[in-house]
Amino acid sequence: MKIRRVTAADLKLGMLIPWNVYGDNGALLVRKGHMIASANQIDYLVERGSFEDHSGQHEPAREPDSALRKLNAASLELQALLQAVALRAAPPDLRRRLEEVALLVSDAVAVNADVATATILHNQRAASYAARHGIDTAVVVQLLAKAKQLSLEETASLTLAALTMNVAMLDQHQRLQDSRLELSAADRAVVQAHPEAGVQLLRQAGIADQAWLDCILHHHENEDGSGYPLRKSGAQIPPLARLLALADRYCARVAERAWRKTMTPHAALRDLLLESNVTVDGNLAALLIRELGIYPIGTYVRLINGEIGVVSRRGLQSTTPHVESVIGPRGAPLDVFLQRDTRAELHGIREVLSLAQLATLQAPPLRMEQVWGRSAAV
Repeated sequence: MKIRRVTAADLKLGMLIPWNVYGDNGALLVRKGHMIASANQIDYLVERGSFEDHSGQHEPAREPDSALRKLNAASLELQALLQAVALRAAPPDLRRRLEEVALLVSDAVAVNADVATATILHNQRAASYAARHGIDTAVVVQLLAKAKQLSLEETASLTLAALTMNVAMLDQHQRLQDSRLELSAADRAVVQAHPEAGVQLLRQAGIADQAWLDCILHHHENEDGSGYPLRKSGAQIPPLARLLALADRYCARVAERAWRKTMTPHAALRDLLLESNVTVDGNLAALLIRELGIYPIGTYVRLINGEIGVVSRRGLQSTTPHVESVIGPRGAPLDVFLQRDTRAELHGIREVLSLAQLATLQAPPLRMEQVWGRSAAV
């Protein structure tokens, strides 16, 4: 292994850098997997950068799988399966095929849980809302199941319920999502009937897993008995259904929607905590915050120094995550994203930014691969 200067021949636009690049003082300039997005980046790295050249020593390590690609594949397959169930034309091997979708989700979380979590915020238009919401909720219940040390059987039932919980309102989901009007009485009736209708559709399709079906039936019940369809409360609600309800509500609140203001992840978690023991179990709300962090991966933030960045991974404390700055303090997009540890005084988080605030900055669309590398490749 030798240290070699970066040359213009080593880099080209659109490539993913195959090594960590360091400055003259040894500081990391960009990490392996970063995408070259401009000629200015190339000039910057050629002028300042060096890397560890391992060529000829051994075969390069295989690049990690893409968690994003797995989740997108899961969304496409799930959409087709949900449509078949809704039309009462489910394939005879429905359970096996849904289990394969669930396996894609669990594999994505295993490949890179940060990327899987970030897709909830940064990959919302990859498929229809119904499919994406099911996948997003499945990601969150996977994290909660691990934290609760659930059995493999319980985790499977919970994940499958997340994927299929809204099958009975598949046709209405996208329309309601895109509508700018308050729900009509007829729409409200469909919404309140969908847990029972979903259970019926899945039973007709050959699903007999009672834990799975119970999760769907109870995922809109509230701790204080004000939910639907059965108005159950407290211990009457199955434990797995409580986890599903929490994940469902978080993902719904951060989703882009026309009829209701999209919440920042930070605000969505705060509101769920405030609703403790009214709509959701307070202990589980605290668990969700512990697993996602006060600033969930993918959250846009403004730093004390004026930079705007995206939370890229957890820090040592929930209040000090690592951030990739994407916009400089004067509002100009950065050619090279800057890694910031928010424990540093100038890089502390000043505020969380909403999508509306971000839109006013006219920032270029964020490609997940730019922040998380090959684990977020499309």
